[in-house]
Amino acid sequence: MIGITGASGFVGKNLVAYLHDRSFDTKLVSRQQLSHPIINLNNLDAVIHLAGKAHDLKKTSDPLEYYQVNFDLTKRIFDSFLNSDAKTFIFISSVKAVADSLLDDKLTEETEPSPQTHYGKSKLQAENYIRSKTMPEGKRYFILRPCMIHGPGNKGNLNLLYNIISKGIPYPLGSYNNQRSFLSVENLCFMIIELLNSDLESGVYNLSDNGSLSTKQVVEYIGSAIGTKPQILNIPKSVINGMAKIGDFLRLPFNSERLLKLTEDFVVDNSKIIKAVNKQMPLTIKEGIMLTATSFKA
Repeated sequence: MIGITGASGFVGKNLVAYLHDRSFDTKLVSRQQLSHPIINLNNLDAVIHLAGKAHDLKKTSDPLEYYQVNFDLTKRIFDSFLNSDAKTFIFISSVKAVADSLLDDKLTEETEPSPQTHYGKSKLQAENYIRSKTMPEGKRYFILRPCMIHGPGNKGNLNLLYNIISKGIPYPLGSYNNQRSFLSVENLCFMIIELLNSDLESGVYNLSDNGSLSTKQVVEYIGSAIGTKPQILNIPKSVINGMAKIGDFLRLPFNSERLLKLTEDFVVDNSKIIKAVNKQMPLTIKEGIMLTATSFKA
């Protein structure tokens, strides 16, 4: 039996369906259960902790919320795990626990963490707490750091790109030639099962699809998935940056942070987990993007 927190979220819904399709029994740990002083995690083989406070692009959240949810709640759940008969604890952290923006090279598990946002700092605090504990015999933890996750039900930047392309609106950021990593939710679910079935000891792993793409390539793949050829404009970066600053002032969906997410270089090295489980991701990066785009169309 696998206990799952945050099962009502985007990743949670996909993970529960993925596990059920492969005959895994799950127990959904509700918000009400998590609010109790003592969280009962007995009669479980493993706990997958997905519940968390997501990164707020509009910056309207109270910073304290990040630490209450991403750190304090994780601490309580992990302490309950240590006192339960469950054997495996999987914490879904984030690459943002290591770095928030432009990287000179690939992000690896050896990269020195230096998060700049409350989201990243709170995730790193939770990681450090888990890693600081002496594990009882027979127990283990896995800290997973996914990059941008996408798939059916996703409402992030890929959904924004899809809406632009499907409406025939020209993509205006053709002057940016970035490279970044993505993670299909199916590949995430696949690796979670591989870790559950493995005899690996505790560890920290980055998660991404193999390879990287420019945003222009993503736009082209989305267009291909929905049967259209998107128009890509090479508007000068100075003009785009000015538009993003206007978005900051007016609190529009297109702002400096959104622009950074669409155009930054952020390449994540997944070689450690690939080597550990000795299996490749089931979906290529292109297949994952196109499946997500097709789900938007459906």
